[in-house]
Amino acid sequence: MYLYILSEEAYLPNKPHSNKYGAMTKSNTPGQDSNNSEAREALSSRYSKVRGFSESFCEPLVTEDYVIQSMPDVSPTKWHLAHTSWFFETFILMKAVPSYAPINPHYAYLFNSYYVLAGERHYRPKRGLISRPTVEDVYAYRLHVDESMINFIEWGSEGALEEFLPILEIGLHHEQQHQELMVTDIKHVFSENPLKPAYISSTSADRAGSESPGDIEWIEFPEGLHWIGNPGDGFAYDNELPSHREFVDSFSIASRLITNGEYIEFIEDGGYETPTLWLSDGWAVRESNGWQAPLYWEKRDGSWHYYTLSGMREVDPAEPVSHVSFYEAEAFATWAGARLPTEAEWERAAAGIEIKGNFVGQGNFHPVPLEGGGGGEGGIKQIYGDVWEWTRSAYSPYPGFKTLPGALGEYNGKFMSNQMVLRGGSCATSITHIRKTYRNFFSPDARWQFMGIRLAKQK
Repeated sequence: MYLYILSEEAYLPNKPHSNKYGAMTKSNTPGQDSNNSEAREALSSRYSKVRGFSESFCEPLVTEDYVIQSMPDVSPTKWHLAHTSWFFETFILMKAVPSYAPINPHYAYLFNSYYVLAGERHYRPKRGLISRPTVEDVYAYRLHVDESMINFIEWGSEGALEEFLPILEIGLHHEQQHQELMVTDIKHVFSENPLKPAYISSTSADRAGSESPGDIEWIEFPEGLHWIGNPGDGFAYDNELPSHREFVDSFSIASRLITNGEYIEFIEDGGYETPTLWLSDGWAVRESNGWQAPLYWEKRDGSWHYYTLSGMREVDPAEPVSHVSFYEAEAFATWAGARLPTEAEWERAAAGIEIKGNFVGQGNFHPVPLEGGGGGEGGIKQIYGDVWEWTRSAYSPYPGFKTLPGALGEYNGKFMSNQMVLRGGSCATSITHIRKTYRNFFSPDARWQFMGIRLAKQK
């Protein structure tokens, strides 16, 4: 039996899983060859590490922090922990393990998200009103699911494991998506507290007087026909498929991300008061919400400060600007005499660049300044990590797109309306979760994710 195993998370904390199952060891099943046993152990280890990493995000929290929902788009930490367990229970254990018994059948209603074919679900904006099950109950639920999953991975029949392996891969990446949401959601929750509590103590991102990243360089790309999308040589979501040819006109792309200092220039030049810079919908949203700066920014004693996961501090002008909506990114690009890149341009520019950068494993939980200035590989820097980069591309299906069968077909395709694409990952993303073809998507008014700006121009 062949098991496709992705590389381990390079920055995962080297600590035992709190559910203790990581210490479980078993000898080979009779008749099971050593290669098969090693593959199962590798998969079991990866499952344990991904699940344990979710719980590591909760170590700075107290019980009261787990249950708050600060806006409809934010889910309580407790819900994330339970929902990711529900995913494995619903799509693997309930189908692959005849003897599996749910710890509580009502959890299927509470912790389903948007999978209509999987059954009825609790109203999303009211997730923060559920005090029971308790946080302790949810951890018991995770343990129940994890013990059954580890047993299935290590002892399930070869045929069953092969059949459900693709769903297991989706489940692990699904958990990594929710790990990112756990970081950004708890940031929004804490920001609503007038005391502005810190999630963590200061990190290497809390620096003062960072060196300017230098002027933007414009990296030119000639026109041509290019393969866009995932070629299918590793894990990919269905929205990255199929790989297809797309003609990309000549363009230039900025060597680095837009900084806070540059964004302050936009603010001070009346960027939020000039309707001609904005799309009509964006201007309406700006007016109705009273936007005057990125999310988490506020003026104190004449200077800009912002809330970070290590508390309030003065805005560092050298850092990449973050927590801006598509509307704000588009207005800034217009003000700067440029535009946002299309996702095909972004993917073309990222071709051949090693995936490295400021990801969640570094523990900064915040974008960091570009060091050294100038360009990077091919003249481009910071294309991965730090902030998700808005593109001007609407989230739509690639030619020949097909959804997965059954409820998992609801994972991506049904959201291909009124959303914009972002690329590259952020400081809250796991490095093993991102790839060049990854298509993230949010509504154009969303700001609570680590979202930033890279400019492009027509050549």
